[in-house]
Order: sequence, then structure tokens, then C-alpha cells
Amino acid sequence: MHGLMFSRSKQEGGYMKKQEKQHSKLKIIPLGGLEQIGMNITAFEYEDSIIVVDCGLSFPEDDMYGVDLVIPDVTYLKENIDRVKGFFITHAHEDHIGAIPYVLRDINVPIYATKLTTAIIEHKLEEHDMLKKTKRKVVKYGQHINLGCFRVEFIKTNHSIQDAAALAIYSPAGIVVHTGDFKVDYTPVFGDAIDLQRFGEIGKKGVLALLCDSTNAERPGFTKSEKSVGKTLDNIFAEHKNTRIIIATFASNVDRVQQIINSADKFGRKVAIEGRSMVNIISIASELGYLSLPDNILIDVDQLKNYPDEQTVIITTGSQGESMAALSRMASGVHRKVSIKPNDTIVFSSHPIPGNEKSVTGVINDLMRKGADVIFEDVHVSGHACSEDIKLIYSLVNPMYSIPVHGEYKHLIAQAKIAEELGYDTDHIKILSSGDVLEIDENGADVTGHVQVGNIMVDGLGVGDVGNIVLRDRQRLAEDGIIIVVMTLESGSGQVLAGPDIVSRGFVYVRNSESLMDEAKTVLDRTMEYCMDHNITDWGKIKNEVKDALGDFVWKETKRRPMIMPIIMEV
Repeated sequence: MHGLMFSRSKQEGGYMKKQEKQHSKLKIIPLGGLEQIGMNITAFEYEDSIIVVDCGLSFPEDDMYGVDLVIPDVTYLKENIDRVKGFFITHAHEDHIGAIPYVLRDINVPIYATKLTTAIIEHKLEEHDMLKKTKRKVVKYGQHINLGCFRVEFIKTNHSIQDAAALAIYSPAGIVVHTGDFKVDYTPVFGDAIDLQRFGEIGKKGVLALLCDSTNAERPGFTKSEKSVGKTLDNIFAEHKNTRIIIATFASNVDRVQQIINSADKFGRKVAIEGRSMVNIISIASELGYLSLPDNILIDVDQLKNYPDEQTVIITTGSQGESMAALSRMASGVHRKVSIKPNDTIVFSSHPIPGNEKSVTGVINDLMRKGADVIFEDVHVSGHACSEDIKLIYSLVNPMYSIPVHGEYKHLIAQAKIAEELGYDTDHIKILSSGDVLEIDENGADVTGHVQVGNIMVDGLGVGDVGNIVLRDRQRLAEDGIIIVVMTLESGSGQVLAGPDIVSRGFVYVRNSESLMDEAKTVLDRTMEYCMDHNITDWGKIKNEVKDALGDFVWKETKRRPMIMPIIMEV
């Protein structure tokens, strides 16, 4: 009953006056970020205005051979470009900002974000040579931005990167609160705690819907403060006074880096930073004053050899087992500057992101083989709200509708259950899929349509030129290899002058399979005779005959389906 009672009581207040003028509903359209952790982007539309919250990427699945990253399909925004007013960014993690340089090429509208978030986005745009072409506006907490029919307010939250914000989106249909990624941290390492008071004040005005982070909705209790990691780090430093310490964490977790530096300073160690993304973010954060560095504590990786091991700490990327990251390269012994020594203490200050467990375990095994001592327990706290923190936000905001976001389906369901515990009936909890168009006002909320969404794959410099067909080809090549059939035909008569010759890659080792290749050649000779006898001179048809005959033969003999590519030359 909670939701229904709520809507009545709200109407008695300030909503009724609005309602007389109001005809349209607010549309909430997630273009990515549901069904997965990554690629977050949501459009909010009211009449002729569209604003977009976040613009992230996701990393490729195992079956996306060769793909570097995946960005959302923003066809809907392109089609309505004249109505898109701007992007509002909650924080500077890749799954919220990574697609900006690609999307802005087609949808060049201003970006609104807090100070650190803007600086990290600018670094990205600079790499893509787009800095001069894009408008950015740095927003302070509590500031309101008016765009079209919308007014957006930035609210201070805590997360595993500083300057994270929740958004209160004021529209003629009502207020929507988007939490962004958040946790409730009363004792943050840097800056202020989450502005719970402001959430409460907005809640009192009457909130139509809450889009809340679901990442840790399955976990009971409260998320621990980032400060608690500092104590654990101090203990590790105290217990390992005689060894070199290497700590892997997320580059973006500036507070974690700060705490590592604090512990290093306490125990008289120098700190070297390794990994491109880590170096970039630390230099941006210290420039802007989000990181305080004791004098002369940082040294270059090349200078490590000038100090005894027990006086150094290396902070590195690669806590997720990424193959090209610095720690993975150290583990496999191909890092140019750092090699793992027996007795090195290696600390994983992160949890594996779902799906990365295997690669993280692989790196840990490699490190242990080299004699290193690996610590991966209790050196991490999450940047996302657990169930009790989520309940706190709900009780402060008191929305009419619950819309779980940011997570796989099971995470969204877990938050829906929390909302049910709090008394929301199922009509007032909306679990959406990417592409759904939710039309909402205080009289109801329904999915009324669907827009085009999907994955656009980025491979090298190519954006979107690798689709399902190319991936399928890559998969076949990876699984069964390729057979190339080369022949020369006489122009006009179509007589075979040379060939058909067979070249194979990734199918069988030819030297060990001579009899198979001879039989395959016989099959091809027969096929070409058949084509001659039946006056088949069209190249397309000849190629199809070759593919079918050879494909059937190879399948019968080997139970494999390599890619078969006939090449015909004419003389």
C-alpha cells in the first residue's frame, strides 16, 4: 500500500497545482547499464528536452575476439539530436565516462560534472584530440543547472572515487533522484561525508522516482568506511618491514592511493607508481588538491634500484588480472622495469569484478610461483551501498516509484526486494531493460515502447565496424582455422589452368596430414570437372560448389568446420 497512500498525500500538497497545467509524462529511457555492470547511460525526456545521465563503456566478453571495448548504441539520441541538451556525469569511472569521446563525435552537447570528474574527462578528450570541440562546465554541489524543461541539482555522495554526485532532476512531471554509484561513508578519507540532509530535504518536497545503485543490494548490512582500509594497510606494513611491498588497486580510487601513501610515509618508505592510468589519475588528483603527497615521497620506477627493498612501495594497476596491466606483466615476467622477487609482499586492494575471477586467480598463481607472498583478504571495502545503506536513502527520499539501476538482473531484483520490505507494492517498483521507454508521472508509470539499443564494438581505431558477422568469423577462425583454395581459370572458356591448390592456417598441420590434403585435392578436382561438364562458368557459383564439396568432406573426415575461402584468378 505504501506507494498508493503516498501518491494521495503528495497530491494534497504541491503537486495538484502543477497537475492542472501538466499534460505530458516524463520518459526515462536507459540506453545501457542494466543487465550488466558497465556501459551506464540513461536519457530523461520531457516534451522537447532530453538530458542524458552518464556515458560509459563496458569491457568485452570472452567471445568478443580482438575487441578493445564496447560502447552503447546511441541511435535514439542521434535521431533526436536537436532535443538533446547536455550530459550530466555522476563520477569519473570508465563505466560512466568511457564512451564520451566516441559518443560526442555525433552528439556534441555540453558536459556538466564536478571538478575532478571534469578533469579526468578532459584528459580523455585530449587523448582523442577533441578538447577544443567540446563544451564542459564544472558544477559545484548544491548548484542547479537549467536545461530546457529540466533543472538538475548535484548532491554530494561518497564512492570509491572522489567528487561523486547524485542528481536531483526536477521536471514538470515531478522530481527524480538518481543516486549515481554511491556508499554512505561518515568518515571519508578526503572531503565531506554524503549530504544525507539534502536527500531528506528533497524527499520532503515529494519525489516521483528514485533510480538507485543496485551493485551491492544483495549484501546485508552497511558498507564499511574507506578509512577502515587504512588500519589494515598499517598492519600489513608493520608485519612486512623487511620486504618490498607491491599494492594493486583501481587507478581511480584516489582515496585508497592516499591511504597507501600515508602508510608508506608512516613507515619511512618511498612510493613508485606503475601503470599508465594510475600515473594519469594521480597526477590529475594531486594537481587539483585531491591527493596530498608528503615531500619527496614519490620516486620514479627507474629509481627503485637506488633504494633497499624494505624502503619501497610500488602502487600498480592490474588488480583485475587484465592481461596488459602492469601487475600481470610483472607476474608473467615481461615487465621491463619491475621483476618479482621471492619474499615480495603483494597486496590486492580490490575485489574481482564479476567475471574477472579467473584472470585474477591466474595472476595470483603466477606471483606465488615466483615466491611472492600474496595478500588478498580484507584490504578492500566496496564503493557501493549495501542493503542497509539503500534502505537509508529510500527512507530519506521516500519516492513514489522505485527504479533499481546499475547492476545485473539479480542485483536489480535484490533491490526490488528491499523496496518491498519497505512497504512498496509491486506496481510501484519498475525493473527495466535497456531500451525500455518508461513513461511516468504521479498518476502511473508504464513501459510504453522500446528504442534501439545494443553494443557498438571498438577495435583499434574502428568504431562499430566489427559486428556480429565479423565476430562470428573471428570465432570460426579461432576455433577451426581457415582453408584457402587458389585456382587460375582461362578467361572465356573457364578451363582450369592451374590449381586448385590448398593453403591452410589454424586447421591442421599440413606436414602431418598429407593424406587428408591429397584427398581434399581429389575432391576439388572432381568438383571442378563437374563445373566444366555442366558449363558452370559463373565465379560465384564455382565458389559455392567448392565451399560445399570441401566443407562436407572436411566435416566428414575431421568433424571441424574451418572457414573456406576460394580465390579465383583469370588469365
